[in-house]
Amino acid sequence: MRRLLPLCISLAVFMHFSLPPGNVGQAAGPPPQTSKQDWSKAATLVREKIDAEIESLQALYQHLHANPELAFEEFKTSARMAKELTALGFQVTGNIGGLGVVGVLKNGAGPTILVRTDMDALPVTEKTGLPYASKLRTRDKEGNDVGVMHACGHDMHMTCWVGAARVLTQLKDRWQGTLVFIAQPAEEVGGGARRMLEDGLFKRFPRPDFCLALHCDSKTPHGHVAYNEGLLLANVDTIDITVRGKGGHGSAPHTTIDPIVLAARIILDLQTIVSREVDPTDAAVVTVGSIHGGTKHNIIPAEVKLQLTVRTLKDSVRKHVLEAIVRLAKAAAEGARAPEPTVRIEVDDFTPAVFNNAELAKKTTGVFRQVLGEGKVHNIGPIMGGEDFGRYGREGVPIFLYFLGTMKPEQVKAAKEGGPPLPSLHSDFYYPEMTPSIRSGVLMMSLAVLNLAGKD
Repeated sequence: MRRLLPLCISLAVFMHFSLPPGNVGQAAGPPPQTSKQDWSKAATLVREKIDAEIESLQALYQHLHANPELAFEEFKTSARMAKELTALGFQVTGNIGGLGVVGVLKNGAGPTILVRTDMDALPVTEKTGLPYASKLRTRDKEGNDVGVMHACGHDMHMTCWVGAARVLTQLKDRWQGTLVFIAQPAEEVGGGARRMLEDGLFKRFPRPDFCLALHCDSKTPHGHVAYNEGLLLANVDTIDITVRGKGGHGSAPHTTIDPIVLAARIILDLQTIVSREVDPTDAAVVTVGSIHGGTKHNIIPAEVKLQLTVRTLKDSVRKHVLEAIVRLAKAAAEGARAPEPTVRIEVDDFTPAVFNNAELAKKTTGVFRQVLGEGKVHNIGPIMGGEDFGRYGREGVPIFLYFLGTMKPEQVKAAKEGGPPLPSLHSDFYYPEMTPSIRSGVLMMSLAVLNLAGKD
C-alpha cells in the first residue's frame, strides 16, 4: 500500500514541509490565554464521572490490548471506536482515509476542538506476561509471520479517548462548542494523518480551532505529564537501500563483487554523516535497523538490502542527511566496482516534525499544574521520536501533544538509582499501569477540552 520513489528525484519531496517553525500551528485566530480559573472543582467532578466508568474502561483497555491490529488493518478496532462514539450521540463517519473514524458532537456556539487517538499496533511478539497479553500472530506487508502487540500504548490512547468522550458528553452543561473526535489509523507507519487529511478531514467536517492528543510515556510515573512548547518531535524518514554486487562461490571471492562487504562499508560510512557532516549543535540520527542478504554459508549473494530510519529536527539538516546517504552509497559502490545501488525513500512513511503551539501548551499545562501539582508537569526538550500528529499543525491549526506518564513510581525511582532499566516504547516488555494511567489520561484530556470550551 506504500509507493516508493527514488530518493534523488526532487528536492521538493524533501522540502515539502519546510515551514518556518515560528509559523507552524499559529494561524487560527488569537492565541488562548492562560486560565486563572480554579480547576479543583472541575477536576473533582471529572473524577466522579471516571469512577463511574472505570470498570468499563478497564475492560475496554484489556480487550484492545489483547486484540491489536497492524497499520492499515485496523478493521475491528475502527469498528469498535465508531461504536463507542455512536453510543454517546456523536454523528459518526467511518472509512475516512482508509479506516479512520470521525465523530462530531455539536453543543451550541463555541470553538471546535479535535481530539485524536491512534489505533494501530506493532509487529512485536509480546513478552509482558500479562493475563490479557496479545497472543495474535499475522503476516506483515512483506509476508513474514509476526506477533502483534500494542507496544506503543495506542490501546491506552484509545481508552483515554473513549473515556474523555464519555465524560464530556455527561458534562454538556459545562461546555459549548463542537467536538471532533477522530480515531486515526496507521500512525506507526506515518500514513494515517496524511490519508485522513487528503480525504477531506478539515473540509468535510468542522475545521478545528485546536487539536489535542496524548501519547504514552514509558519513562515517566503515572500521574505525571511531560511536554514541550514548540518543537517536540522529529522529522522521520524511512529509507531502503539495495546494494548490488556479483554473486558467486564463497571459495572464489575474486570472481565476485561481494555485496555483503560493500553493505558493511556503506553502514560504516553512513555513521560519518552525523559525526562529521552535521553541525554538532544540530540533532540527527541515521540508524540501519535491518540488513538482509545471502542464503547459504558458501554462496556470495548478488544483493543485500538495508533498511534505515533517519531523524532530524531541522528541514535543512534533513535535506543534507538524505543527500549524503545517496552520495556515500554511490561512492562506496563505485570504489568496489559494483553496480550503482538503489536508494529509495518511502514517501508515504515520511512524518514531519511536531511543533506544539506555545500558547495552547501554556494554557493547557496551566490547568495540569493546578490539578496535578507543579512537580508532576515536566517541560522537556525536543526528542527524536516521530508522530504524524504534526501534520494537523502543518494545516495551520494550533496543536498540542503531550506525554502521559504510565509507569509505577517506584519502578521509575529504582531505574534512576541504577536498578533495572525501564522498557522503552516499542519494547516487547512495555505496558502501562492500567488503572492509574486510565484515570489520569481521561482526567487530563477532559480538562484540556473543558479549558478550551468551558462555560464561564
